Amino acid sequence: MKLRTAIFASLIATVALAGCQGSVFDGVEAKAERELPSKVLAKIKAKGMNKTSPVMARIFKEEGVLEVWKQKTNGRYDMVASYEICKWSGKLGPKFVEGDRQAPEGFYSVSAAQMNPNSQYYLSFNLGFPNAYDRAHGRTGQHLMVHGACSSAGCYSMTDESMSEIYAFGRDAFKGGQRDFQVQAFPFRMTAANMARYKSDPNYEFWIMLKEGYDQFEITKVPPKVDVCGKRYVFNQNFPGQQGISASAACPPMSQPDSIQSAYSSYQKTYDAAFSTALNKSSKKNLAPSIMGIQEAKLVSDWSARRARGEKVSRTPPSLSPASSETPGAPDTAAPTAIAQTPAPATTTVATTAPVAAQPELDQNVTASLPVPASNPVAAETTPQALPVVPSPEKKSLWNRMTGQ
Repeated sequence: MKLRTAIFASLIATVALAGCQGSVFDGVEAKAERELPSKVLAKIKAKGMNKTSPVMARIFKEEGVLEVWKQKTNGRYDMVASYEICKWSGKLGPKFVEGDRQAPEGFYSVSAAQMNPNSQYYLSFNLGFPNAYDRAHGRTGQHLMVHGACSSAGCYSMTDESMSEIYAFGRDAFKGGQRDFQVQAFPFRMTAANMARYKSDPNYEFWIMLKEGYDQFEITKVPPKVDVCGKRYVFNQNFPGQQGISASAACPPMSQPDSIQSAYSSYQKTYDAAFSTALNKSSKKNLAPSIMGIQEAKLVSDWSARRARGEKVSRTPPSLSPASSETPGAPDTAAPTAIAQTPAPATTTVATTAPVAAQPELDQNVTASLPVPASNPVAAETTPQALPVVPSPEKKSLWNRMTGQ
């Protein structure tokens, strides 16, 4: 008993010392207000950006990467950080129904109200699923997050260290006056080679639609203005005389600045040539599994419900396609312990991404003539989500948590 008491006292002393040094025992306020590393701040300054200038993020499932882009003083965006996604659940393809364990794909807006410093998964922000497009297609689900703790059941999960920086980027941008930041979630980098690889995928038409927004960002380096009408995404469109549009109704007359149309047309010609070449080449890269539509989504949703009720089910979700290539165990959510174990931090780098193809010379008027995205209908129509409902950690005594028993 004396030995146990002595060890316990030693652990308490260690905890107290670690807390003074800013460890995982930092409080909610300390986590949420942690500054970006000095190297990142130096990179922001070197790229002609302000610490509180607007941000946006891009997510690529197959590559397992989350990029943070930030606005420069000239109005265009440049990438300042790239983080490895620790885990994401499901397969390539969109989220269809609650319980299908799919991480969403599409264009989402994150407001300050969607930031959660109290998350049981270190820090998090709500993607805002379902957005106007999702609702127009009857898709269901809630509490779809980007969060820490490296565990996932339909979310994008980062290491705590990476999430601390990602959260700080959003927090600082809100302090600078940004109303909401855009998150673009894609199945993969939408290059000609990748699109050719997935030409026969059942989700291909959905991805072609997403690619238009991807391309317009590649051309302008400005987050596209996103609207939803006719049950589809439309990008950088003006709606003359329209007070509002309906996500489900047919698109009203709309127009796009000539400079954007011209740049996009030139870009598309170069892409088409690269796509044709890619189709005639055999890729050595294996295809990642993708969800086979609503039928498979419902099977997985039913599996999730029966599992939650304690029924005996298979360890892995049912599938209509080959087994998922995601990190083993990624679909199984592991509730964080009271003393979070922070994985090794992902390296913060500026990734060098090969473009779809050689890009045409960009008219300097393109950025200036972009529709102003201040009143983004996708953001406006999305009701702020409640704080996430996450499984509670297994209750253990303080002694057992500290000793690992």
